[in-house]
Amino acid sequence: MTTTPSLRIYQLDAFTDTLYKGNPAAVVPLTDQNQWLTDVQMQTIAAENNLAETAFYVRTDTGYHIRWFTPTVEIDLCGHATLATGYVIFFLENQPDSTTTDAMTFDSRSGPLKVCRSDDGWLTLDFPADVLQKAAVQPPALLAGLGGPKPLEIHKGKTDFMVVYATQADIESLEPDFRELVTVPARGVIVTAPGTDVDFVSRFFGPQSGIDEDPVTGSAHTTLAPYWANRLGKTELVARQLSARGGYLRCKLHGTEETGRRVDISGQVQVYLKGEIWL
Repeated sequence: MTTTPSLRIYQLDAFTDTLYKGNPAAVVPLTDQNQWLTDVQMQTIAAENNLAETAFYVRTDTGYHIRWFTPTVEIDLCGHATLATGYVIFFLENQPDSTTTDAMTFDSRSGPLKVCRSDDGWLTLDFPADVLQKAAVQPPALLAGLGGPKPLEIHKGKTDFMVVYATQADIESLEPDFRELVTVPARGVIVTAPGTDVDFVSRFFGPQSGIDEDPVTGSAHTTLAPYWANRLGKTELVARQLSARGGYLRCKLHGTEETGRRVDISGQVQVYLKGEIWL
């Protein structure tokens, strides 16, 4: 009798202290050191999960390597799924080093990414800060797809457009036309404004990456935090993402231009399920 191979899978809600809020992510530990599934297998699993991101990780000689897949593509950086993966390794997988350290480093397409845990239950991502420029070319589909009030500024980062509005109410009122936004040449579109009870608020639209509106986008805060730190004259910020599920984040900008600017992005994680994938 042959045994069907299987893998463990976890689903967690990131950047929230409440189950069924924040951003759900799947995490699949690959138990053999340095051994990945094929790209087709990982993309198929991510499509079957139909979540914004599914993270896969392997152990390496120096720590861990992580990769992220939306239902349609592999992406270069994902905050909430990295936060969820850190939680899995620290608290659920009983990795040999998870009880003796409060920090781990993932190798990734975006370079080394550190995840730390603190005594208050929060996890912190240490990500490279994005570099923003005023958008020299504004695709017609960008504003046509967003509709709503006229924005104050439009910037372009490494992967996303960022559109700045005057008020939180402006952000809340947007009803995007995703048929238009999907044609914008970017990973996605960040919209942001000052918050009423936090430093800034945002939403993230990513039909180009297979998800119309992402509930909470940790990686977008590598773009948002440097902008708002400069605008508000402070390096520690509190943020809220205004999706239907909602999310709450703490951000801290550090480093220098010479050493490389980085952003600490902190949040909480709630476990939804543990299961098994039959391959």
